[in-house]
Amino acid sequence: MLVIGEFKKLEKIVTNPSSFSLLLRLISKVPNRRSILMIKVVSFKICPFVQRVTALLEAKEIPYEIEYISLKDKPGWFLEISPNGQVPLLITDSGVALFESDAIVEYIEDEFGPLQDKLSNEEKAVQRAWSYLGTKHYLMQCGTMSSKDKATFDERAGKLQLVFQKAEKQLTGDTRFFDSNELGKVDVAWLPLLHRAAIIKEKSGFDFLCGLPKLQAWQHAVLETGYALKSVSSDFVERFSDFYLKNTYLGEGKDVATSQCGSSSCCG
Repeated sequence: MLVIGEFKKLEKIVTNPSSFSLLLRLISKVPNRRSILMIKVVSFKICPFVQRVTALLEAKEIPYEIEYISLKDKPGWFLEISPNGQVPLLITDSGVALFESDAIVEYIEDEFGPLQDKLSNEEKAVQRAWSYLGTKHYLMQCGTMSSKDKATFDERAGKLQLVFQKAEKQLTGDTRFFDSNELGKVDVAWLPLLHRAAIIKEKSGFDFLCGLPKLQAWQHAVLETGYALKSVSSDFVERFSDFYLKNTYLGEGKDVATSQCGSSSCCG
């Protein structure tokens, strides 16, 4: 319980957003501080790096709250506690602000345990590597989806397809998820890619996973968990569509349906 003096300090600071970091430092010194805060995630609504974090929190059934900000008008309190000025930002239940999605995911696993136990050091290293391969291509997928013309789209989609082909080769097809019948860190890391690919196929007819049956089965299994929808806002698809399916090649859909991976081709 907060003593009266500490509560008055908190009450005064809360009214001054520019001193938010001071509030966090004060809370971190309060006994039983975990009764004051739960984990908080600061997000931009369609950011794939944030979805990776929130999907892991959902999969681990860890309570959290989320606050959405505009990247065009970042609030002062956010810039004060985020060294890189980017999302995701996670404020722990003891008031410490963490940035960079890799570091945040590592913290969650260290604090609450990994999704999969009893992995060998080699297995852990392989999972870290494949998780990294997925996350390093979030921005490539974003750039591909935002392409304004066919030539640009085809070039970018071709590069992204090479990444998906590597995953197709790695998947055995013998397990429900990446390397197990249990959801693991690689599944969560690739979830934003697979989720966005599913939306693009539904809305535009183009399938990023065309001709990759094991990857399609993996996508189905990951999305079937429900974490893709639970880890984003209720208006995610609308916001996503407004950003990537308006004034873009995919949004115009002129010859998407007749392209190699359009809905009228082999992947239907």
